[in-house]
Amino acid sequence: MAGLPLLASLTCAVSLLPHSALAQPQEQPGLPSQAPFQAPLAAESSQACPDLTHWIRQTTSVNWTVEDWAALEPQLRSLQSRCLRNVEYYALLGAAQLNSGRLVLALESLERALLLDPQHGGAQIDYAQALFRRGELFSALSMNQRIIDREDLPTTLRPMLTERQRQWRSLTKQRTLRAEVQAGYDNNLNGAPTPSEITLTLSGEDVLLVLDESYQAISGPYMNARLSSAYREMAPSSQQNWMFDVRGRISEDEASDLVQLDGRYAYIRPSRERSWQVSGGLSHLMFGGKPLYTAAEASAQIASQRVLSSCTPFAGVASQYQLFHNLNTFNAIESKITVGVNCQSASGLNAQRNGGLLGGGQPQSSEPSDRQWWQRMQWTPTVNILHSEPIKNNRPGNRRTGWQISLDWRLPIWSGTLNAQFSHTEMDDSDGYNPSLANNAEREIDRSYALIQYRLPVTSQTTLQWNAFWQRQHSNLDLFKSRDRTLEFGVQYRF
Repeated sequence: MAGLPLLASLTCAVSLLPHSALAQPQEQPGLPSQAPFQAPLAAESSQACPDLTHWIRQTTSVNWTVEDWAALEPQLRSLQSRCLRNVEYYALLGAAQLNSGRLVLALESLERALLLDPQHGGAQIDYAQALFRRGELFSALSMNQRIIDREDLPTTLRPMLTERQRQWRSLTKQRTLRAEVQAGYDNNLNGAPTPSEITLTLSGEDVLLVLDESYQAISGPYMNARLSSAYREMAPSSQQNWMFDVRGRISEDEASDLVQLDGRYAYIRPSRERSWQVSGGLSHLMFGGKPLYTAAEASAQIASQRVLSSCTPFAGVASQYQLFHNLNTFNAIESKITVGVNCQSASGLNAQRNGGLLGGGQPQSSEPSDRQWWQRMQWTPTVNILHSEPIKNNRPGNRRTGWQISLDWRLPIWSGTLNAQFSHTEMDDSDGYNPSLANNAEREIDRSYALIQYRLPVTSQTTLQWNAFWQRQHSNLDLFKSRDRTLEFGVQYRF
C-alpha cells in the first residue's frame, strides 16, 4: 500500500512519545504544570494504579521494537484490575496492543481510554490508526482530522498527521491498470462438438452424417492478452466502480481467434444491517474476425451483514439482452435469480461488517499468521434459477429454463493464493429444437466445468499465474455434446 513507510514511522513516533506528555506544558498562575494533551488521573485510580513513568520512558527508546511492545502488553494487562479508571494506563495498553498486532484488543483499550478522556491526544492518534487497520477508512479520516484541527497539537506532529491524512484520503479514489499475457494449450479451440458424426432424422429414418474436419474439434497452442483498467471512488456511505476490459486470443486456427470488450459500472451502498448494489454492463465478442454477439446487462444484489455460522447470505437478480449478429433468431433476454452465502474467516467478516467493502485500504487482520489452512479458507456457494426468453418466436427450442449451482473457493497458501471455481448447469428447451435432430426432440443440456488457478506474487507489481480448465457438456442431441480442456501459464503486471 502506498505510504506504509510514512504511516509506520508516524505510529512509531507517536508511540515513542510519552502518552502523558504529547504537548509542551503551559504553566498557569496558581495551577500545576499540565500538558493540554493530558487528562488528570482520578484520585482513587492513581492510588491503586502503579506509576507508569518507567514504562513510558522505555517506549521512547530508539531501540524499542515490536517484540518489546509484545512483551510489554501482558505486563500491563496484569495491572488492569488496579487501573480501571486510569486513562494513561489504557492509552499505553492500547498502544502496546496496536504495535504488537492485537488489533481487536487495541480498539477496546483505546476506546476505554477515550471514554475516560475524549480529548486524550495519544489515544486519539492510535485509535485513528487502529480504525484504518480495521478497514474503517472514513472513521479514521474523521478522527485524524479532529486531531489536526486541535489548537494544542504539537508542531512536531502536525506535518506527519497531515501527510497521513493525505495518504488515507488518496485511497478514496483508486485507479488500477493491469496487463496480462498467457500461453496455453486447448484441445477444443473452436468449441466444436465431440462426436465426429451425428444422427439426423430424415423422412422418419436415422441417417449418420460425418462432420467435416472444419466442424470437428481443433486443438493447439494459443496466446492470450488482456488489458484491464478500473476506477473506484468511495464516499462515507457509498462506493462507485468503473471497469473496462479488453482481451484477445490468437492461435494457429485463425477462425477460432477472438476479441472481447467489456465495460461495467456498479454503485454500492452498505450499512450495518445490509448492503446492496446495482450494476450495469456492456459486452461485445468477435469470433474469427467477425462480430458474434453484443450483450447489455443490468443486475441488483442485496447482502445481509448478519453472520450465520461465519457466513453472510446474499441474493440478487440479473437480466441480459443478447444480440447475435447475423443470427437474429437467437436473440434473447436471459434472466437469473441468485441466492448464496459468502463464508470466510472471522477477520474477513469483521472487515466486511466494519467498512471493508468501502475501506479502500488493506485492513490488517489481528489473527495470527500461522493459522491452520482450513482456518484461512473462503468459499461462496450459490444457486441460480435461469430463464431465456427469445425475442422472436422462431428461435430453435423457443424458451429455455433451468438451474445452476456453483462454488467459488479461495485459499492463501505457499505465499500465493489458490482459487477454484466449480459449476453445474442444466437447461431444457420448451419446444423441439429441429425436425432433423432426434425427431424434433426438446433439447436438454447439462454442463459442468472446473477452473483451478494459482496466483503467486513475485513483486508488488508482478504476479505469476497458472490455470487449468475443464468443461463437459452433455445433451440428448449429439450436436451439443462437447468437451474442453485447457492448461495455461501467464504473468500479470500492475502499473
